[in-house]
Amino acid sequence: MDFSAANTELWNSVLQLGIMAGILLLANVLRRKVDIVRKSMVPTAVLGGFIALILRTAGILPMTGEFLETVTYHTIAIGFIALSLRNPEKNSDSDKSDFVGLRSGALIVSTYLLQGILGLVISIGLAYTICPGLFKASGILLPMGYGQGPGQANNVGSTYEQLGFKGGQSFGLSIAAAGFLCACIVGVIYLNYLKRHKLANTGSADYVSGSVTVDFFQDRNEIPISESIDRLSVQVALVMLIYLGTYLVSLGLTSGVARLAPGFAKTISPVIWGFNFIIGSVLAIVCRMVFGQLRRVKLMTRQYPNNYLLSRISGAAFDFMTIAGIAAIDFRDLTGLWIPFILMAVVGGVVTFIYLKWACKKLYPDYEHEGMVSMYGMLTGTISSGVLLLREIDNSFKTPAANNLLTGSSFAIVLGAPLLVLIGMAPESDFMLFVTFGLLVVYFILLLLLMLKVKRKKAVK
Repeated sequence: MDFSAANTELWNSVLQLGIMAGILLLANVLRRKVDIVRKSMVPTAVLGGFIALILRTAGILPMTGEFLETVTYHTIAIGFIALSLRNPEKNSDSDKSDFVGLRSGALIVSTYLLQGILGLVISIGLAYTICPGLFKASGILLPMGYGQGPGQANNVGSTYEQLGFKGGQSFGLSIAAAGFLCACIVGVIYLNYLKRHKLANTGSADYVSGSVTVDFFQDRNEIPISESIDRLSVQVALVMLIYLGTYLVSLGLTSGVARLAPGFAKTISPVIWGFNFIIGSVLAIVCRMVFGQLRRVKLMTRQYPNNYLLSRISGAAFDFMTIAGIAAIDFRDLTGLWIPFILMAVVGGVVTFIYLKWACKKLYPDYEHEGMVSMYGMLTGTISSGVLLLREIDNSFKTPAANNLLTGSSFAIVLGAPLLVLIGMAPESDFMLFVTFGLLVVYFILLLLLMLKVKRKKAVK
């Protein structure tokens, strides 16, 4: 085997990871040493991501979009598997929350619907006024880009392009890129607001890297540090073993669906692989429960998952995920589509913020700010941007906000299924477009009532 630089396949990924690591360290130095940057509360990984984006756009960094998307995809799953493996604290807020997964799922899908309603109001209004040639159903791409990310925005945009929306794919991907920028910029502004008004723990006075007590680092009956295998190696092995299981389960599900219903497989397979982090998290929770049961029946005498090290693994994964996600932003040619693009991007970001601010205050009264920043980051960008904003005010993920992103996304897959039908209906005709708009409004009201009803039942108890 050729180990020289001529073997680009061998060295390419290592070189790009090294560049990302260097950018992360540079961003950390800038945040610590430059007063303006430190006071702005821009997360280190976000700063590093924008540095990488600028250098990549200028053609200075040899980082490919495919590699960056690959890093983002895998680190999301690894980070959430590590989080799900952690042993939950007793009497935590998550133990007291009733129907939090269902309520979070309803919140996520209702935000999709609200974004879809806004998008169609803009696209239909422009099509009948100053942009008569605009594809009327293009507003559906707002929830696809903001709510579901570049993958779905690309798929739906490509489909609409085949149905007559010239530049539909570029429009969808640009909406997704604008959403990620909106998540970072508006999210950082909101974090600064929380800091100025002392509404959340946005400082670092009570959290010093390395200041870890023995009780925090090692729980009772954990494997000792002096064991022949390094404790970190055990945590990495558990995470990667579960990720292997995630791949096998996803492969089994998609293969089974392809055999039983080949037509349906084209729709469901991207969903299964796109949300593989949910499957990984479920497997991690099952693994953690099995370990607990084995310890209770005395078949296992030691506790293998270590909360501190698992938090560090997830933190590292999310840092690289953030840099790769921002650096992969790509605005396409929007000739003739700048007016609808700017209107949807701005109005979508503002209305989503207002709606989530109101809804999270009602659904998450004990951690409304953590719930707000995490949901806003996810519902304008991706789940990665939700996590990076959350880490600024909940660096150890002590609130249930991170888990709500997972459980809510799981319920959202079911609650959001009707959207697949509406996406296909909208471009068929003007009549079907208005029918789609009406159904979006009705479904939005139903989900809103569901959230409020569940909340009232809990309050009565």
